[in-house]
Amino acid sequence: MANVYALGAIALWTTLAALGLELAHIPPFRLTGLALLIGSLVALPWSGFDPRRWRVPASTLALGVYGLFGFHFLLFLALRYAPPVEANLVNYLWPLLMVVLSPVVLPGVRLRPVHVGAALAGFAGAALAIAGGKGIGGLAWGYLPALGSAFIWSTYSLLTKRVTPFPTAAVGGFCVVAGALSLICSALLEPAVDLSSRDLLLLALLGLGPLGAAFFLWDKALKLGDPRSIGVLAFLTPLASTTLLLVVRGERPTIWLAAAAVLIVGAAVVAVRNS
Repeated sequence: MANVYALGAIALWTTLAALGLELAHIPPFRLTGLALLIGSLVALPWSGFDPRRWRVPASTLALGVYGLFGFHFLLFLALRYAPPVEANLVNYLWPLLMVVLSPVVLPGVRLRPVHVGAALAGFAGAALAIAGGKGIGGLAWGYLPALGSAFIWSTYSLLTKRVTPFPTAAVGGFCVVAGALSLICSALLEPAVDLSSRDLLLLALLGLGPLGAAFFLWDKALKLGDPRSIGVLAFLTPLASTTLLLVVRGERPTIWLAAAAVLIVGAAVVAVRNS
């Protein structure tokens, strides 16, 4: 069941790039802050429409803000100061880091060679899906925040299994605080923009989906499943996202994308069967 929740989160994250492309005229912190606040509404059904059930210890709330706000802050910083394709590729080290850091963060978890091999194959597939066989440019300091964002999301995902158990509905509180911090950054760093009715509709889809329900499904998957196999499954995200972008743009899949599919799907099958 954990893998079903994980695949649900991955399916929603697949739409992030396409929705982000349609909303590219909205400054990134404004976009993230509004979407996270909308995403917090997903917590209401999980908590019986009682936000008081979002309450968690301060240390747990800090972990949630560390994950949701820290990840997006560093990722957007990386996309500003490094080539987007390469920055996105470095960011997708997070599933690999999630696998290899599992025995470091979680007691009683051992890393088997099959998980390392599957994670490396998955990252190779992600590299093909994102870069498409194109050469990678020179070094840029923006790769450092991209690496930081990967580290934050992988450690956040693992550390949720180390803190005092909390209900999945509490992710709504994480979204509210992280969204508020994003809007503060927007007010300080970004220009104001007017939003059309179409923008509001797409924002609702973004918030309720990849920046909302996906976080709740991901949390549920982590509570129930093996982080090593879930980490490898996460490499499906760049593959599916790139494929969806090609469909939206009316472009044809490339041989690189087919090779990526073989690597990522093969790695996911191996990891799940050995979890």
